[in-house]
Formats: sequence, C-alpha cells, structure tokens
Amino acid sequence: MASVRIDNLEPGMVLAADVKDSKGRLLLTKGVTIEAKHLLVFQTWGVTNVSVEGDDDLPADPLPAEISQKEMNQAREALLASYRHTDLKHPAIAELFRLASIRKVRNDRKQQ
Repeated sequence: MASVRIDNLEPGMVLAADVKDSKGRLLLTKGVTIEAKHLLVFQTWGVTNVSVEGDDDLPADPLPAEISQKEMNQAREALLASYRHTDLKHPAIAELFRLASIRKVRNDRKQQ
C-alpha cells in the first residue's frame, strides 16, 4: 500500500483504503479501480492523497527535480513558525505548506 498524491494517480490503480473528503463523507470504497472520472471527483472534493495497492516505491511527496531534500528540509524548518497555528496533518494545509516550501527554496536561490 502506498499513499499517492492525486497528481501521480493513473487510471487502473486500485484503492487500498476508503477515500473520504475533509468532512468524512465517503467518496470511493476500498478495492475500486480508479478511472479518469474519479480523478475529477478527488479534485472537486479537495482530496490530495489516496492509498493505492502495490507500488510502495511511489513517492508520497515528490520534489521537483531541481530541489534537493536538504533544501526542502531547510525551507520547511524556516516556515514552521508561520504555520504554527495550523493543522499540518490536514491535507489542504499540508499541500499549502509543501508548495510554500518549494517556493521558498526557489526564492532563496534567486536572492543568492
């Protein structure tokens, strides 16, 4: 079982766990084979990650090729204070934090 960002999902993958929206409403059940229409459902309801069967090697949080894990960790550490009053485990906040970290790395490079 692997947690996969919806950007990396492909039709034909099989859900390893139920998919629920942020309010806990069931969207799709475990064992469903993902189709193209399901990707739209996930985007509409704000789902960012789902668990799929197999492919444990798929990255849950892929980095852009030009950003190292060290740079990403430094950016996250620098941004933690700004996100101290948020729930970083919430999918939407986690995605905002990820994007802000990537942007910080890129902005820091421009200033050098």
